[in-house]
Amino acid sequence: MVGRVLALAVLSVAVAGCTPGAGVSRNAPFGVDARGDAVDGLIVGHRLMASGEYELALRAYYRAAAEHGVNVDTLSAIGSANLALGRLGQAEQILRRALEEDPTFVPAINNLGVVLMERGKIGEARVIFQQAFAQDSGESDSIRENLKLAIARSEASVYDPTQETEGGFRLVRQEKGKYVLLTEL
Repeated sequence: MVGRVLALAVLSVAVAGCTPGAGVSRNAPFGVDARGDAVDGLIVGHRLMASGEYELALRAYYRAAAEHGVNVDTLSAIGSANLALGRLGQAEQILRRALEEDPTFVPAINNLGVVLMERGKIGEARVIFQQAFAQDSGESDSIRENLKLAIARSEASVYDPTQETEGGFRLVRQEKGKYVLLTEL
């Protein structure tokens, strides 16, 4: 009789430990405490970006947007991940939306400038980098370097002596005030 009562007591404790809500979830992976707090998606995303895991970082940023709401931080982070993945159209669209939220957010301004440089919109990128430089008060070396590059490329595109021979045409001066256009036919 005592053995039977003891067996029932052990069985009831074992069954209680297996029921959902008793501390163990049936769907939780082994070693994971489902009651614990999750790490912020932005922090996880930033760490993944630093390690070169851009697709996983994008997922973490989407999770952060779901947790915190769509704001300038999450939009800028999503745009940066898309830039790293080479999705320039999506990155530009999302970064512009981030700047609608806060036009003074320097990381979004700088990353939009990078996207524009990659897309060949050098003049617009130069203006964007100037805005980032002004908002940052010239403190960031990376923004300064981006601005220098945009200025150099925009000035090089105004006059480039190598363009004279591109396309098979060349302008040659024959005598005072007289020029001939030559082609390589």
